[in-house]
Amino acid sequence: MAEAARETAENGGAVWLLLQEKLLGNQFSCVAGKTAWRRETVVHRHYGPMTEEATTVALYGDVCDFAERKDAIDPLLASFISTFQASRDVTEVEFERLVWKQLQSLHDLDATRFAWSSLVDADPISDRFGFSVAEHPFFVVGMHPNSSRLTRRFPYPTLVFNSHVQFKRLKERGMYQRIQREVRARELTLQGSINPNLADFGEASEAAQYSGRAVSADWLCPFHPHPPGRTWSRRCRQERLP
Repeated sequence: MAEAARETAENGGAVWLLLQEKLLGNQFSCVAGKTAWRRETVVHRHYGPMTEEATTVALYGDVCDFAERKDAIDPLLASFISTFQASRDVTEVEFERLVWKQLQSLHDLDATRFAWSSLVDADPISDRFGFSVAEHPFFVVGMHPNSSRLTRRFPYPTLVFNSHVQFKRLKERGMYQRIQREVRARELTLQGSINPNLADFGEASEAAQYSGRAVSADWLCPFHPHPPGRTWSRRCRQERLP
């Protein structure tokens, strides 16, 4: 959709051009991301440093807006890419800390307006965990300059928000599985291995995948969901992702 591409170009400038080079280049294995960029269904915003209050407020408003109109952009392959101004010598551990501090700050705002999405769990230990903004479930992909995964390297700290609802539609059409096989084959060609934390939804918590750092089996996610009202239940409402 041309509208999304225009928004990207107008708000990113030079960063938008770097994104284009990255997503269409040989060191990026996600074929769905490549397709979305070519379709012009990627929305991009560039912000100040991660976790700052002004950044969080602006990012939250933009992700809420994207959650509302993602299907108008594209019902299958719409992505929101947020890039941030920051030092380029951030380590993997430091980036992981920033990712979860930023997501926690987003949730702190979101919890004052919305419940957690009924399609995923809020508990980061759960194998059905997914991040939620405006009651919409997202899978978050982190990128930064010093990622050990080549496909996740980008000159600016980056968070990509992909819709779990759109993932479900791709699965129902038999497309998700083909995309997954192609991505993993490209990862093997590019780096000789796939990310050791990769797992399908429902097999293990996807929280371990967000920052891109290979974490140990005893890693604890530093995210703390707000209880809905006065009580907190791990179980969500009846509608569930497969």
